[in-house]
Amino acid sequence: MYVREIFTRHERAILSRFFTNIDGPVFALINLPEVVKGALFARYSRSHKSLRRLFLDEFYDQTDITLEEQNDSTLNTDVVSIDRAEGLFDRVFSEYGDDSVAQLGGAHIACEQASNILTKVLEWGRLAAYLEQSTRYIFYDQKLGDDYRYIVPPEIENGKIASHYKDTVDWLFDEYSQLVHTCVTFYENEYPRQSGDSKFIYNASIRAKACDVARGLLPASTYSNVGIFATGQAYEQLLIRMNSHPLEEVREYAQKMLVELRKVIPSFMKRVDLPNRGVAWSRYLKENHDAVERIASSIDADPEPTPEVSLVEWDSDAEKKIVAAALYAHTELSDVQLQSIVDRMSDSEKTEVIKSYVGQRKNRRHKPGRGMERSFYRFDVLSDFGSFRDLQRHRMLTIDWQRLGVKHGYLTPPAIREVGWSQRWDDAMRRISDFYAQMLNDHGPEVAQYVVPFAFKIRYSMQFNVREAFHILELRTAQQGHPDYRRVCQQMHTLIRDKAGHKALADAMSYVDHGSYSLERLEAERKAENRRSVSAD
Repeated sequence: MYVREIFTRHERAILSRFFTNIDGPVFALINLPEVVKGALFARYSRSHKSLRRLFLDEFYDQTDITLEEQNDSTLNTDVVSIDRAEGLFDRVFSEYGDDSVAQLGGAHIACEQASNILTKVLEWGRLAAYLEQSTRYIFYDQKLGDDYRYIVPPEIENGKIASHYKDTVDWLFDEYSQLVHTCVTFYENEYPRQSGDSKFIYNASIRAKACDVARGLLPASTYSNVGIFATGQAYEQLLIRMNSHPLEEVREYAQKMLVELRKVIPSFMKRVDLPNRGVAWSRYLKENHDAVERIASSIDADPEPTPEVSLVEWDSDAEKKIVAAALYAHTELSDVQLQSIVDRMSDSEKTEVIKSYVGQRKNRRHKPGRGMERSFYRFDVLSDFGSFRDLQRHRMLTIDWQRLGVKHGYLTPPAIREVGWSQRWDDAMRRISDFYAQMLNDHGPEVAQYVVPFAFKIRYSMQFNVREAFHILELRTAQQGHPDYRRVCQQMHTLIRDKAGHKALADAMSYVDHGSYSLERLEAERKAENRRSVSAD
């Protein structure tokens, strides 16, 4: 069925070191620098040759390889023309302006000891993969060296407020430590371990429950670790944005990232600090930010009370448009003609199309097709910062947020009253509010964010299409989720059904869970334990 390309014995020995197979039409590249892979694919798009033949003809520097070396998979860049690859890459990427070439190479980097302000900047880009340290699996009273896990912002570390800042944040972590361990004892008494539960899954569930309650005391300066995998293009745009940011931590971290990325994908990072390229782009972003800041500062209005979740914009014809979009790929009709036909359908006929398009879903990962992307919802949310951290990770939607502050008040989990901490919780929030006012006066709203605990509310907008609504609302209402973001997404689902009137679409989101649970992680830990047992067998 496929034409098999003929290679000599020596060529096969060479290719076996750099490709996962030599004969098939599908194969992966191995043991090659990122710039070589990127340049090889860039050349590939302009050649009649196969990728393996291109590699041999244009990128491999030695003429032969011994048979004994055939199974040696050790990376040896001496046999690959790095200079040739870099030259080709530069011509296509820099001279011809073909940015798509920058999508052909990538890198994994670890970003540690980043504040929870910085992590939101790191995770802004859509086209990258991120994994962030969770607040529900470790106790944050475990110190890093001699200190708690938080940053002292560069803007204040040598100033008159530095000592006050450290004392205040240390005290906040002391309160967190006492609360989280109080909650562990409380939940152990409230939910005794059952005979069928291993010590591991029981302790993990209790720890998660306690951490979920106590995390509201953690300040935004709390350290987190983020693992990132991204293309050269995604990193370039990230660093350019970071270089324009008003916070020193963000700008300094961008320089650290650039140094490390240039060790692994140097050709992809050449434009970041060129005066007429990356520097000019960063300046453009900063100028726009500052201009809008000046206009916004002239608006004289206080925030009006709003619900935690508001559906502010939706498509009243969403279900009709989605019915037409679902049928589109199965007909030869134009979009306009199909829409006209759907307009004449009865409600039951339209519902039948939606049901057929959604099908018999066996789990939440079974999602309908792209016809569901035809319409959208826009929500205005005022939730605690802790919930925002989790919902912000859904980068395929359009999300934007305001600065973190204390003006909107804070959330108090029901468990705070149950463990007898209501007064201490309120006292902590009042003390931080007072210190925030001092930070705001001395260093402005950007730096003042660092001291604000996760319990305080932040306003953000989330706009996503119907297909993304399936993903977000079903994932984030799952039993093991944090009760605060579960509540936000449950409200979104209710508003889609009742306010937008999209009953057929809301009903199709069959894995949205409106239940409430006592020990959220327990069932998930039981399933994980079962998977580990099966794997061990």
